[in-house]
Amino acid sequence: MPDPLIVPRSANTPAGSIAALIDFLSAKSSRTGERHGNEHEQTVLLTGAGISVASGLADYRGTNGTYTLNKTYRPIYYNEFLSNHEARKRYWARSFLGWTNLNRAKPNSAHWAVKDLRDLGLLSSVITQNVDSFHNHAHPSLPTIELHGYLRSLVCLTCRSEYSRATFQRQLSDLNPAWAKFLESMLASGALDTEHPEERRKKGLKTNPDGDVDLPDAPYSTFRYPACPTCLEHPPAMTSTGEKGRVEIDADGAWVPASNAGVLKPAVIMFGESIGAGVKQAAEESIDAAGRILVIGSSLATYSAWRLVKRAHERGMPIGILNLGGARGEEAFFAEVPASNTGQLGVRCSQSADKILPDVVKSLCGDQR
Repeated sequence: MPDPLIVPRSANTPAGSIAALIDFLSAKSSRTGERHGNEHEQTVLLTGAGISVASGLADYRGTNGTYTLNKTYRPIYYNEFLSNHEARKRYWARSFLGWTNLNRAKPNSAHWAVKDLRDLGLLSSVITQNVDSFHNHAHPSLPTIELHGYLRSLVCLTCRSEYSRATFQRQLSDLNPAWAKFLESMLASGALDTEHPEERRKKGLKTNPDGDVDLPDAPYSTFRYPACPTCLEHPPAMTSTGEKGRVEIDADGAWVPASNAGVLKPAVIMFGESIGAGVKQAAEESIDAAGRILVIGSSLATYSAWRLVKRAHERGMPIGILNLGGARGEEAFFAEVPASNTGQLGVRCSQSADKILPDVVKSLCGDQR
């Protein structure tokens, strides 16, 4: 990514960024396209992994991101998970180790600031690329679209039933006692106390952004995972390939390759998997219903996020980006913002959301007293 733009120029310091964001969030509508009736239109947020770094989770492309520090990182692809039993073993083994840290993590000050901005009447909705559910926890009353799904649940690839990831974790522990002991030792050693890639690397671990842990030369082939309980009890009459549904398990309850149904998958959009039409439409409608868009903690490298900002730009909506480092296409998004702008018509700052947003809220609360 190129170096970030700074818009307005005064937003090159924390204080300047706070002032510009206040102007952006509190400005009256300046959309050049169709207008709504509201004098003071609300902002839709689009958030990425950067907003959760302060919660102890890794991001992708930040200074300490997985793609930055681990050039060989390759995520599992949807078709690979779908068709390859060994690939699923490897995925679930890594996820089993990584889940503990993700499950312990909590929303940080940036998420709580989003709640405060909602309470001030400045936000219409949130679209998040993140799968950590922090937005739902911090502000359940603010409509939140999880563009890439969520890790808190599993979904059956056959019957589409959903199940708790916490329950699944306990089942994985029962099916894989040796791995469970290893996880206990990693927790005791402190190796999983941080998501920082360099700190984990010193202890023989590698961290990936989707809540898993990479162990060089680990015996992934020994790992076992359970079948969908619904399909196990009521095998589907027919699979998507036209075969009679068949779900078989070993003596301990683990899914075996003789099955052609009942595979559980994390309820996230994997690489190579399409976002559902309903989610895509809901995200577009959230853009269209807002007066402006503020991107927080995303480089917009994924098309699913970038196209939403492009849609906002094409509708004449002011655009704000609060992200450390560059963002895809930002030159075009700010090309027509006049030099006289102080933030109302667009803002671009390279600051940490957890440090900046709480101060934005404090200033806005003071203005409203």
